[in-house]
Amino acid sequence: MDKENFLKHPLFLIASFFLLLAIFSKFGVKLPISVISQERGQPLVVDGEGTATAVPDVALVTVGIEESGLELNQVQDTASEKSKALVASLKKLGIDEKDIKTSSYNVYPEYNYDSGTPRIVGYRVSTTYEIKVEDFEKVNEVLSESVNSGARVIGGVSFEVNEETRKKLLNEARVEAVDEAKEKAQSLAKAAGVSLGKILNISESQSLGGPIPVALREAGIGGGEPQPEITPGETEVSVVVSIAYEIR
Repeated sequence: MDKENFLKHPLFLIASFFLLLAIFSKFGVKLPISVISQERGQPLVVDGEGTATAVPDVALVTVGIEESGLELNQVQDTASEKSKALVASLKKLGIDEKDIKTSSYNVYPEYNYDSGTPRIVGYRVSTTYEIKVEDFEKVNEVLSESVNSGARVIGGVSFEVNEETRKKLLNEARVEAVDEAKEKAQSLAKAAGVSLGKILNISESQSLGGPIPVALREAGIGGGEPQPEITPGETEVSVVVSIAYEIR
């Protein structure tokens, strides 16, 4: 084999490559491995939770009027008259009309299946009202007057906080959650021997306490027996805050 062909032979080229690699590794410029392989690390993400509670300041009373009969127009007229009487009696108690909300109005045909073929034999109309009461002393009066005015469906009473109180609770819970997250991040950084950089991201999730339901006995509402005791309890607002820190 002549010299030119020997220099082009694959075995010679492979051997030359490894020889040059060995020489470069021993005598060549050494590059820091961290510069070649290091990538930007993931941020430190911590969570903090804060809660705040308050006594509810709004009671929501749910009542309904339900009528049935043969003729739809007649049933609707009867239900309408009772609804007017209900609203009028609530106004006499000092309830503002804007705080009396119609939450549902439904018309249901009633069927008879005795002949095998369904046929309409009457109609049922139901109207449900949600009444906002800020004076808790009036809750029992609202229930009694509703029944006396023709309401036959008592859905119950629930409690919640107004919008202004809700915002205040959220702010209090946020401050507590952020403080807890910061304290946790500083503790973790100190234990790991690193320092915290700037905040890269912050987010929150909320858990707002919904209306607190109160069970009512059917007996005694609108009658002569003792009225049920209404107690609002407390409403709790919870906030979880996640903060992502840059690590230095």
